[in-house]
Amino acid sequence: MLLLGVALFVVAVILGLPVAIALLLASAPTFLTGDYLPSSIAVQKMVAATQSYPLMAIPFFVMAGNIMVASGIAGRLVRFSRVLVGWSVGGLAQISIVLSLLMGGISGSAVADAAMQARLLGMPMIARGYSKGFTAGVICYSSIITATIPPSIGLIVYGFIANVSVGKLLLAGIIPGILLTSVLMGYTYFAARKHGYGADDMPVPTLREVGSAALSAFWALMFPIFLLIGFRFGLVTATEAGAFVILYSIIVGALIYRELTWAKLWDATMQSLSDIGMIMLIIIVAAVLGYVIVLEQAPAQLADAITHLTTNPTLTLLLILGFLVLAGTVMEATVNVLLLTPLFTPILVNMGFDPIHFGVLMVTIVTMGSNTPPIGVSMFTVCGMLDCSVKEYIRGSTPFLLVMLATFLLMALVPGIVTWLPNTAMGN
Repeated sequence: MLLLGVALFVVAVILGLPVAIALLLASAPTFLTGDYLPSSIAVQKMVAATQSYPLMAIPFFVMAGNIMVASGIAGRLVRFSRVLVGWSVGGLAQISIVLSLLMGGISGSAVADAAMQARLLGMPMIARGYSKGFTAGVICYSSIITATIPPSIGLIVYGFIANVSVGKLLLAGIIPGILLTSVLMGYTYFAARKHGYGADDMPVPTLREVGSAALSAFWALMFPIFLLIGFRFGLVTATEAGAFVILYSIIVGALIYRELTWAKLWDATMQSLSDIGMIMLIIIVAAVLGYVIVLEQAPAQLADAITHLTTNPTLTLLLILGFLVLAGTVMEATVNVLLLTPLFTPILVNMGFDPIHFGVLMVTIVTMGSNTPPIGVSMFTVCGMLDCSVKEYIRGSTPFLLVMLATFLLMALVPGIVTWLPNTAMGN
């Protein structure tokens, strides 16, 4: 029945049906054919999925992100990024990368980050002489950083499915996020220097200008620090941190920046309800499919198939990561996390891998899939906004893809890059 469900899912995706409907169709054969299970169990699993305390972090952080945008926090981070790196070779491209690092705590979504940056920086970069392919590539691939920086929705979903600490996962994403930022900035510097991109986007700022921009963005920059302190000393859980950030962004926007009005707060709330409804619908129907996957013993069968290929733990990890790269090109990141976590995590944990390590790798790799054909949501969003053909995009973005894959390989072979901070802050 699982194979029939997979076939129905593929057909639904090809036909362009909503992801939630496709997921529901994938689990339908188990409940509607033969002497399997009553459909009432499917309803029970949907309801049970909504009763998870850690999962409450998602609506909190989604709403906090929308309020931060409305409160002026996002705008101050943009100005701070421009002052910080806008003067360097490839200045506008470097701004895009740094902004993704800073905005990860606000948007929590790679697609949202890519769309925002395409609006803010895309056309100015092209006007300054950057090629469309390079412009779209740096915007899309820098947006992957948001998948690692708290509050990453993908990491929260993975923690819920894999039953591991969400707080440790959020901490685990910080160093990989900084590493990805550094690597992308390094490549962008050399590429921009080679092609003569933006060597004089802005004048070199004075120390006073840097200090002024940092002071203006002070409360925005303090947000991830407060999260780090809260997780380190056990003051808040991930769910409580989400509620705190909502209150924090309202206070900062209304009383300090004085940009958050009742009308803006209402608009942010309405947008949050729409975003949360979409995310939670996908999660509850995926919970049913996850139950079906376990019931059909798919993890055990997959583990047996992999062990016939190799019993080497490192090769097994690399095989699974390679599969995730391919899966990311055809399915949205959240769907991949929901479907593949119960398949692959037990296999790797039984081989001695840390589920925190695998979770960060998984979320970032499947997020990267939104930048690649054939179903790259970020790719088509940015290319559409910049009037960039897919051919131009592939030519300009392929070096970014190779840089990313090399970085993921390093993170896979050196687990300490991912696990050192959470283990140091919260214990093994």
